[in-house]
Amino acid sequence: MKSKRPGSPKKRVKSAASRGILVLSESEIRRCVGLDDDAINAVADAFGRLSSGQANVPPIMIIDVPGNAGEVDVKSAYLTGLDSFAIKVASGFNGNSALGLPNSSGLMIVISAQTGFPLAVLLDNGYLTDVRTAAAGAVAAKYLAREKAKTVGVIGVGLQARYQIRALQLVRPFERLVVFGRNPAKVRQYVSEMKRELKVPVATATDVSGLVAKSDIVVTTTPSRHPLIESAWLKPGLHITAMGSDIPQKQELHTDVLVRADRLVCDSRSQCTRLGELHHALEADALSPARIEEIAELGEIVLGRRSGRRTEQEITICDLTGVGVQDTAIARLAYDRAVERGLGLRVPS
Repeated sequence: MKSKRPGSPKKRVKSAASRGILVLSESEIRRCVGLDDDAINAVADAFGRLSSGQANVPPIMIIDVPGNAGEVDVKSAYLTGLDSFAIKVASGFNGNSALGLPNSSGLMIVISAQTGFPLAVLLDNGYLTDVRTAAAGAVAAKYLAREKAKTVGVIGVGLQARYQIRALQLVRPFERLVVFGRNPAKVRQYVSEMKRELKVPVATATDVSGLVAKSDIVVTTTPSRHPLIESAWLKPGLHITAMGSDIPQKQELHTDVLVRADRLVCDSRSQCTRLGELHHALEADALSPARIEEIAELGEIVLGRRSGRRTEQEITICDLTGVGVQDTAIARLAYDRAVERGLGLRVPS
């Protein structure tokens, strides 16, 4: 008896489209994707593809809603050779806490790279963005922070202040955590939660300079529009991951901090010249042409084309603005696992 031959590629694509759109809830997505080695590796791979020219990344669409202290960002990226990609819509409204709501939300749409039809809607409420952003911080620390870092400082007490530190602990286990925040009640809550979760001492800093002085690694996680860290506070061996400046108006590091650093790294060179910490340094004409040439992308380091930390005494900085390749990587991971596990609701298209 002859075995049945699979249908033609056209028929298989048509069959996939006819199954409709998979809709996944946040709880189902959380069952598929966690902040773990798989997520970190998926994001690292995406950075490598970006730096090797295997990604089509359109400019970020940023929609300001100043009347409600909000913004909505649209990010995407197609990675060469993959059969799907993601479009992410993410919002941040700083006044939501007064309404009893999270400050951030969002969703992702997985699109077929063969037909352009939507394959899935991931109603993650920003969860996947939190995971992929934290994973990027872990990749940065893996290649740029000293292996024997003992004390970590985090500026900010929001969701990313939690996610970044959880991810960091996976690649650079540390002994102490120091936190600085402007809201005493939220700082106390953060200390209580993270002390219980991380099983390490968690202390508070009364000012940013004190936090930097005590830390081997510093992670900035704020929406600040005024620089928080000054160059006079830097010390040999320090690593800083700055991930809060994702629009041109935000800034967490004084420009002279980047001037003094020994090693500057970013997630996307083209994007960081338009927003983020590097954007401010370039706008101020603070970096020489030679220094600009030395700036490495994280993906170049992942691929081994550029070096990460070179000595124990180097001061290293990674400027993370959030790139669409991260969204495609994490959305595909969630979608593939959901399909494997039979999760979600199929909606006719």
